[in-house]
Amino acid sequence: MRRDMRHKDFIEIHDYSADEVMQIFEIARDMKADPEKFTTALQGQTLAMIFEKSSTRTRVSFEVGMFQLGGHALFLSSRDIQLGRGEPIYDTAKVLSRYVDGIMARTFAHKTVTDLAEYASVPVINGLTDLSHPCQSMTDYFTAWEKFGHDLKGRKLAYIGDGNNMAHSLMFGGPKLGMDVAIATPPAYAPDPSVVAKAQADADHAGTKMIITTSIDEAVRNADIVETDVWASMGQEAEAAKRQKDFEGWIVNERVMSLAKKEAIFMHCLPAHRGEEVAAEVIDSPCSVIYDEAENRLHVQKAIMYVLMKGRRK
Repeated sequence: MRRDMRHKDFIEIHDYSADEVMQIFEIARDMKADPEKFTTALQGQTLAMIFEKSSTRTRVSFEVGMFQLGGHALFLSSRDIQLGRGEPIYDTAKVLSRYVDGIMARTFAHKTVTDLAEYASVPVINGLTDLSHPCQSMTDYFTAWEKFGHDLKGRKLAYIGDGNNMAHSLMFGGPKLGMDVAIATPPAYAPDPSVVAKAQADADHAGTKMIITTSIDEAVRNADIVETDVWASMGQEAEAAKRQKDFEGWIVNERVMSLAKKEAIFMHCLPAHRGEEVAAEVIDSPCSVIYDEAENRLHVQKAIMYVLMKGRRK
């Protein structure tokens, strides 16, 4: 029997136990298999979606997800709300809590989301910040969980590229599932030390390995999952030329994939730049599960909204 989670918000995977992560996976699996069963799960509820950063997959998956659960999603760009005009987050959180049943925020500063969570009386979901991308990481691990028979214990994920928000959330997710995680970055692009410390503590508790390296080969060797991301994320456009030079050679190609296990899968959160961080012969090959990942954003986020918002009524 599933027990109710006591979390108000979904900010970091680090905040959730291994059992709670698995519970979300099981709900997502059930929603994917039998969506009709959940068509009234959030009936009459509204999710406010705050977007400082635009996104195809995040907006569509949350908006469609709320519709499929019987609720409504309200898109709020930075031009639609007063945060961009100097209104305190405290006021925004308090006012939105009077109108809606949940808030999803995709922002630049991580503190924006944590402050919303602190002051709002309704659940807050981290749709992405410069520090973390937990919904995508949960989706990636859920996709691997599907592919490897609902058991990831003892498997290894290798992430190649910038030590960015994706790397951080993948580091938090692996130990919850009994997985080893290897992060390979150029020397100047290592993950945030505070995140590394928390992830290492999670790995120590779970008895798994957390490897931070500047060697692609070390990270990928014997990996079950190989993942990468763009070299310059949204908001880093001014650094694009420098990053292009700094990341030269940091491409997931057939040679890199040959270091992983024979049955290894390739992941990318998209959008992807073929010929830069990943070769076309990898991302378009049978080992690539990028479109399964993209679809699973819908199912996993529906499960997260369900867990946080079920039973809420105005």
